[in-house]
Amino acid sequence: MERLSGLDAGLLYSESSRIPLNICSVVELDTSTVPGGYTFERFRDDLGSRMQALPELRARLADSQLNLDHPVWVEERDFDLARHLKRIGLPAPGGRKELADLCAHIGSVPLDRSKPLWEMWVMEGVGGTVPEDGGRLALMLKVHHAVVDGVSAANLLNTLCDLDLDAALPEPVDGPGDAAPWAIAADGLVRFITRPWQLTKVIPGTADMVVKTVDRAVNGKAMAAPFSAPATRFNAELTSERSIALAQLDLNDVKKVKNRFDVKVNDVVMALCSGALRGFLADRQELPDKPLIAVVPSSVQGLTDRPGRNQLSGMFCNLHTDVDDPVQRLLTIAESGTCAKEHNGSLGPALLVDLAAMISRGMFGWMLGLMSRTPLTRAHIHNVIISNVAGPSDTLYSCGAEVTALFPLGPIFHGSGLNVTVMSMGGTLNVGLISCPQLVDDLWGLAERFEAVLGELLSRC
Repeated sequence: MERLSGLDAGLLYSESSRIPLNICSVVELDTSTVPGGYTFERFRDDLGSRMQALPELRARLADSQLNLDHPVWVEERDFDLARHLKRIGLPAPGGRKELADLCAHIGSVPLDRSKPLWEMWVMEGVGGTVPEDGGRLALMLKVHHAVVDGVSAANLLNTLCDLDLDAALPEPVDGPGDAAPWAIAADGLVRFITRPWQLTKVIPGTADMVVKTVDRAVNGKAMAAPFSAPATRFNAELTSERSIALAQLDLNDVKKVKNRFDVKVNDVVMALCSGALRGFLADRQELPDKPLIAVVPSSVQGLTDRPGRNQLSGMFCNLHTDVDDPVQRLLTIAESGTCAKEHNGSLGPALLVDLAAMISRGMFGWMLGLMSRTPLTRAHIHNVIISNVAGPSDTLYSCGAEVTALFPLGPIFHGSGLNVTVMSMGGTLNVGLISCPQLVDDLWGLAERFEAVLGELLSRC
């Protein structure tokens, strides 16, 4: 049986009505490329024909009242695509703001745990066009974070889409199988009994991490320190509402800046986020004297042999929002980012996965109860979550419709109410921002700054 790892299960347990832990993608399509023309029925049938290649989307949670360990994944034997695929029309005029508002509402609703943890919404009326007449269409794919991390979500989209109009369907992939309640409980008992032995394997690595971190801090080569972030409007408790804003940039412009100043694409992305946040807060007389701190998740898929759907590491990065000059800010971010990557790399790719694995189901419950009574929102661990996911370099097609934009969206948490996720696709850089409207009253004002900040850097090339 496929049991949830500690990290997967932690994402499941920490979900609440105010913190739905969904990973979402907003996809814009041009249906004029569909051979023979687009219809919803044809799209539905094409999606249904791909389900055998997507075991993640066919699996549901299973548990037992006697289970002392985490739940398991089992194959949904009565899988019904109609329970996951929804169809809806955008309100006029059907622009990106109307699209984002609808997606924000959909993304704020937790998924039904009695079925596989995903939904896809087909949104018609984009730009006031009719998809059957070759107009535009939008999709929102919503998957629980326990099912995928950022990289596996991108791989999921690659299976849902094609590189060519006449591409063959992907090959079927076996699912997780089935598991009886007694088997779940018996295996869970064995895992519970052996957890102390697993703990002995993790403790030396944790101690080594502390020693390495202290040494790097003394020598000025450590990543930004957690709990050193200044107070901002993003660091407060959330409500159940969400707001979304989107931005699309020319990837060639980003690469032009990268080449001119001899940095990496990720350094430019971080500088764009830094400049947008600096200007947004400065306009509201809220820019702290101390620089903002971002937590940057990173995938370790393929770098470890640990089980689990989420294979994640992460680091704290200084955004240097206290630096006024945009080029100097970029170069400073690149330099400190190198230190953060080296520090994170020295800790080993499996550290976060191993630490989560040693936490039992009961301990997770105790920790979440403690956190609910502790004012962590005042601790300012960091200010913002920033992810940069490498997407496809070629044009994608969904049921023959060309993908013109692909905006990723990650989760937010109490005390960390802004997530900026970036994905490259073809010649574009797609930026998805998600927050809570009680924290950020003008998220589009922040999104629109990305192009202006990129323009500042281009003017200095």
